[in-house]
Amino acid sequence: MDMHREEVVAALAVHGFTARPGEYGPGWKTVCFAKDDAPTSQAPVECYFHSDGELAYVHVDGRLGPQVTCEGIRLIGRVPSQLAREMEAHAIEYDTGLRFSPSGDVSCDRFQLEIGAQRAGDHIVTAAVFFVAGEDHSVARDNAPEAVWWRW
Repeated sequence: MDMHREEVVAALAVHGFTARPGEYGPGWKTVCFAKDDAPTSQAPVECYFHSDGELAYVHVDGRLGPQVTCEGIRLIGRVPSQLAREMEAHAIEYDTGLRFSPSGDVSCDRFQLEIGAQRAGDHIVTAAVFFVAGEDHSVARDNAPEAVWWRW
C-alpha cells in the first residue's frame, strides 16, 4: 500500500483498468478504476488517497471487482460463510487472532483489510477494503472516508 496516485494508476493500467476521477471529499481524493466494459454506475476498484497523494484505502467491489487473494485465500465475490471458514482455519493454522467488522464479517488479525458483504442480485457476495493500519485496526476503520463503507 506504500504507493502514490501515479504509481497506482500505472499499476492498474497494466491490468487493463482505466482511471477516472471520483468525488472529492475533505482531505481525500478518490480515483475509480474500471475496464472499458464495466458499468459506469459502480467502479470495480476505488482508491482513496490522502491529500498528499499517498494511497490510504482500496475498495474492491464484490460483484465487479477483480479477484484478490491474501495468503492464498480468495476474497472477492465469495459466499461470506465460506470465506469466514477459510479465515478461521487460517487463524488457527498460523496462531493469529480473528477480528470482526462492524457488520460481523470475520478476518485475520494480521490482514490489513475488512471483509464486507454486498448484494449481487438475489445473492450476497464478499467485497473487501484494504488499508494500512498499526496495531489498532479500529483507527484505520474509524478514520476512513464515509464513502468507503456506504455499500455495506
